[in-house]
Amino acid sequence: MTHQTRWWWVRHAPVLEGRGRLYGQTDLPCDTSDTETFCALAAVLPGAAVWITSHLVRAVETARAIRDAGAHAPEPERECDLAEQAFGDWQGMTWDEIRKAFGAENAAFWRAPGDSAPPGGESLAQVITRVAGVIERVTAANAGRDIVAVAHAGSIRAAVAMALGLDAARALAFRLDNLSVTRLDHDSERTSQGHAHPWRVILLNTPARWIPAASA
Repeated sequence: MTHQTRWWWVRHAPVLEGRGRLYGQTDLPCDTSDTETFCALAAVLPGAAVWITSHLVRAVETARAIRDAGAHAPEPERECDLAEQAFGDWQGMTWDEIRKAFGAENAAFWRAPGDSAPPGGESLAQVITRVAGVIERVTAANAGRDIVAVAHAGSIRAAVAMALGLDAARALAFRLDNLSVTRLDHDSERTSQGHAHPWRVILLNTPARWIPAASA
């Protein structure tokens, strides 16, 4: 009996329309023209996996492009709670525009960026809570399987923070590039033994072309 449930997180393809802007949960399409990278992802992601995405179109399009490149994958389930952080009134703005229009709120945000929420938005700490709920539910329902999750920088940071027991401020230290792979393994045997840390980080922000075939 296997005790390992393997999460393969993929950040969505680049968003061109929102470049330089804080697009958050604005539902923008992505650029899926990087055929070489999509083929590399299709080659390294495991077959017979459960596939999920956020509900945002850039995650859905990225998953579709990986399948079109040759991945053996079912139609993904869409999980709204894997969406990017909601930036509220700041969505669609550049940081310069935010500083000019929201001077006091912007200054307060950067004093505690992990726990602060933009006006009308949510904090990264809140993202960690909602993403953790999805991870716990999907892991319990698919113990011992591979799970491919196509999501966003904020939601993948949240997953890493949950796995490592980090607070939101420390989670901001992780860089997550478009189409990178982050793999987190859950060991149910460690959980049953009362171990405080059932997760292991296997890959973090890794280009698919760097992942040996044996890793899948």
